[in-house]
Amino acid sequence: MRNALRVLMITSEWPSAELPFQAPVVVRQVEFLRRCGVDVKVFPFRGSMRPGNYLKAWASVQREVRRKRYDLIHAQWGQSALPAINKPLPLVVTYRGSDLEGIVGGDGRYTTSGRILATLSRFVARLADQVIVVSRSLADKLPNRPYHIIPSGVDLDQFKPMPKAGCRRELGLDLEKRYVLFAADKSNPVKRYDLAQAAVEQLRPRMDVELLSLGNVPHARMPVWMNACDALLLTSRHEGSPDVIKEAIACNLPVVSTDVGDVRERLEGIGGCFICEDDRPESVAYHLDHVLQLLRRLDAQSAARELDESTLTQKVIEVYETVI
Repeated sequence: MRNALRVLMITSEWPSAELPFQAPVVVRQVEFLRRCGVDVKVFPFRGSMRPGNYLKAWASVQREVRRKRYDLIHAQWGQSALPAINKPLPLVVTYRGSDLEGIVGGDGRYTTSGRILATLSRFVARLADQVIVVSRSLADKLPNRPYHIIPSGVDLDQFKPMPKAGCRRELGLDLEKRYVLFAADKSNPVKRYDLAQAAVEQLRPRMDVELLSLGNVPHARMPVWMNACDALLLTSRHEGSPDVIKEAIACNLPVVSTDVGDVRERLEGIGGCFICEDDRPESVAYHLDHVLQLLRRLDAQSAARELDESTLTQKVIEVYETVI
């Protein structure tokens, strides 16, 4: 029997004392890989668009792979692969969104630094031995090369339907009010909180509704919030494969979303969810009003099972086996 796979995982997004709730999708993937017997060493760093930070990370990665035996390097996000350039080991890169889409600034426009980031990410794809993207929309932005589509999964033991009333009592929420969940930091320009707020404001004259923005809530508490709310609203400018959509599906929470990433694919065939035809507040409010009038939970457990993190982790391991 062969020894456990040894993987050095490089990521520029990882929880820290300053950002304790960052990158739960990567944290979860590491946890499930370890459950499957993969020996994962996480190498976190902060690039912050500073060449010096990447150079220091590159030197540290070179020392690490000389000091210990690894079978491969797995970089989470395109920019995280830069410290693995001149790699002595096979390289797998997972692209998750802004690394290929770019970065939206406070004025709602794509930034020059974001365009540089996307260019570097496409360059790295040519050097990688295997490429994973979380949605087909991201694959369209890669240079012409083979890739694997493996969306981020959901921990179905954590995200599951729970009684709404009990969750509201636990959170101190009104049992009668309608609540719309905006599961992101309102200051993140790519999420467009102003669009979500404008849409909900249009509904206030005819219903008692509140928009809940949860940008700084522990990921472990999100299932309670999702089961307490009446709808999830996603108004992003772009996404790769938004985890909140899949988590909402697992909790049977209706979704109203802009047409980004793989949202259309995830919601296909699930009654009670809507994709907005454009980015106007009126369009978002129209679909949100329909959901909040019905107050009906989804029947989406079969769709949720397809997103089980355990199943998708096995697909990542298959990519590892291929590359070595």
